[in-house]
Amino acid sequence: MANVQSGLDVLLAGDLKPLWSHAAAKQTRVGILSHQASVDSRLRHIISLLHARDVRITALFAPEHGLWGSAQDQIPILVENEPILHVPVFSLYGDRRAPSAESLENVDVLVCDLQDVGSRYYTFVWTMALAMQMCAKLKKKFIVLDRPNPIGGDTLEGPVLDLHYASFVGLYPVPVQHGLTIGEMALWLNARFDIGADLHVIRMKGWQRRMYFEDTGLPWVLPSPNMPTVDTAVVYPGGCLIEGTNLSEGRGTTRPFEIIGAPFINPDQLAGLLNRDKLPGVTFRACRFEPTFHKFKEEACGGVQIHVRDRRTFQPFLTTLTLIQRAYDLYSPQFSWRNPPYEYETEKWPFDILCGTDAVRKAIEASQSITSLQKSWRADCARFARERKPFLLYN
Repeated sequence: MANVQSGLDVLLAGDLKPLWSHAAAKQTRVGILSHQASVDSRLRHIISLLHARDVRITALFAPEHGLWGSAQDQIPILVENEPILHVPVFSLYGDRRAPSAESLENVDVLVCDLQDVGSRYYTFVWTMALAMQMCAKLKKKFIVLDRPNPIGGDTLEGPVLDLHYASFVGLYPVPVQHGLTIGEMALWLNARFDIGADLHVIRMKGWQRRMYFEDTGLPWVLPSPNMPTVDTAVVYPGGCLIEGTNLSEGRGTTRPFEIIGAPFINPDQLAGLLNRDKLPGVTFRACRFEPTFHKFKEEACGGVQIHVRDRRTFQPFLTTLTLIQRAYDLYSPQFSWRNPPYEYETEKWPFDILCGTDAVRKAIEASQSITSLQKSWRADCARFARERKPFLLYN
């Protein structure tokens, strides 16, 4: 039995009154922003569950990877029709990343039920933010069904985004590992940036900030194709930085973001140097792999696998930056930064928009100590911790 009830479970345990608008209850037209991980504790999907309760569902909205998570990263999703309910499915990833006024024309209440992974780069929170903005503009009620932050809510790491580097992998100034649930993020955004949405967050029951997802007793459903396990989510606040380089981040293997490398890397050399750095909570294993798709498809690569020994002391952002710095020093000019475009940004370096600043890239190029940068982002995180405090829903 689950220790935690998600926002969806809490909603279903009641009379569904939070869904109703000012109109007559059964006439309320409900839109749902969801994906394949939008399930209850018995793995039943929100669309089926609300349809079975006679909720009038009039539109569906899909984030990156589509409604059922079938598309790989950065693949635009086309508008389609849901085959059972026969209602339109509007994509919120591609040229249009916010719902249009036309897509919300037959919606009174938009319900957002998305499993986030606690990293600024993950696009689902920004899809939610843009949908919330449009609902505020059109005077539509916006409901967030809260879900656990799978990597906990008490750890923050990485620079707070400089808005000069805002993009779809970071629209607002939060640290890389922000420690918020998606519901808390919605409350903070709505108040801090005067979005003005008619926002309602259905809180979880039983969740605590020190919990990892396994502690909740809830079933894990991969929220995106390359987020297969909670282990992936643990390394992702650092591992995603590899997307800003020409190294493989392990897409096309069974351990994305944990396996990192390239054909030009000597795995024993890189692993040996990284293990001598004695980074907290982690050991690097020299490995060889051949991605089945994405970077270096079917090419023999050398690299390392990140083995997290202690989640509580492990620092994913620091760990991956150290790996990148070692690769830069050892293998340039074969190592390189990825060129734009990336996530709809056509001018700035992808690595810079992932970091939320150009200071990290410049420090690596200048062979500066990563620990000196760490002091600045710790100060950033301390300020953000104070700023977010009024919006925390859980102990």
